[in-house]
Order: sequence, then structure tokens, then C-alpha cells
Amino acid sequence: MNLVLASSSPRRLDLLKRLGVTPTRVCAPAIDESPRKAEVPRDYALRLALAKAHAVDRGANEVVLAGDTAIALGRRILPPAETEAVQRDLLGRLSGRRHHVLSAVCVIDAAGTARTRLADTIVAFKPLSAQEIDAYIASGEGLGKAGGYAVQGYAEAWVRFLAGSHSGVIGLPLFETRALLKAAGLPLA
Repeated sequence: MNLVLASSSPRRLDLLKRLGVTPTRVCAPAIDESPRKAEVPRDYALRLALAKAHAVDRGANEVVLAGDTAIALGRRILPPAETEAVQRDLLGRLSGRRHHVLSAVCVIDAAGTARTRLADTIVAFKPLSAQEIDAYIASGEGLGKAGGYAVQGYAEAWVRFLAGSHSGVIGLPLFETRALLKAAGLPLA
């Protein structure tokens, strides 16, 4: 059985390697990632993972894996940091506060059955100074990322509390992913 990764994220590819899995194909799905009116963060992340998995062509004997990570501050879905100004705003909002990182995974097996799982991780940052935010933005590390930070980089030093899936915060919750891949019939150790 062959695995298709429906993601352009190099982090998801690296995380899959931790499971001893190398996709035979990697395809970047093109979907609208805009939240729907009044959509809650949990539903948003699951909907996008499912949509990404269905947006990729699945051939005979192929399993498709897709994921999506959303940052939620209360019921608000935070956007990716597409600009430095947005990143500065996001980091200011997260400074000294707890937030949820919702990492959804969808696997469509060779028979076409879609299964989803979601990891909800609580992350709390220390209060951040303006200088810390400026230095982080200057590093370029969190630009384009959900919430404006990468926990596997410099921002990890800001985490005073994390409850849940560290790999989910990076972009693919490995416990949930492994369970879904096994259910789809992929041979895993």
C-alpha cells in the first residue's frame, strides 16, 4: 500500500519519518482555508483536514493523509502570520496567555473510508517583551505559521506550560496519526 501526503509542509514530512513512514507521493491540496461564519476552532481544523484529504487524487492501493493545525484563543481562530505586522499582533495576543493548538488528521484508506482525529494541546507562553517579539520576528522563523510561531524553534523557550501533543503543535500529532495509519492498513512497527 502506498501513502500520499496531502500537504506542502516540510514539518509534516519530517514528523512522518519519526513513525518510519515515507510517502510515495506528496501533493499540496488547493482548498479555501477561510473559516466559516461562527465556525468553532475544533470544527474548522477537522473540516480542513478532511477537505485537504479529499482534494488529492487517490489511486488504486493508495492511502491519503492530510492534516491541519489551527491556533485558538478562546473561540477565535487565529490566522497564519502572513506579514510581520500580523505576526507581531498574534504574538502580542499570545503573550502570557494560554491558547489551544488544534491539530487535525484525516486518513482516507484504500477503500475510500475517511477517518479523522484531533489533538487539542494547551500551550501557555510566558509574558513576552517587545524586544523578544521584535527579535523573533527578525529571525523570520514564525512567518507563515499558524499563530505566528514555531514551537520547534526559538519560541519553545517561551513555553511555560504544554499539555497535549508536542508533535501536534509542530503540525502532525503522531499518536493520532499512527492510529489512523494502522487502521488504514499501513504496516507500522
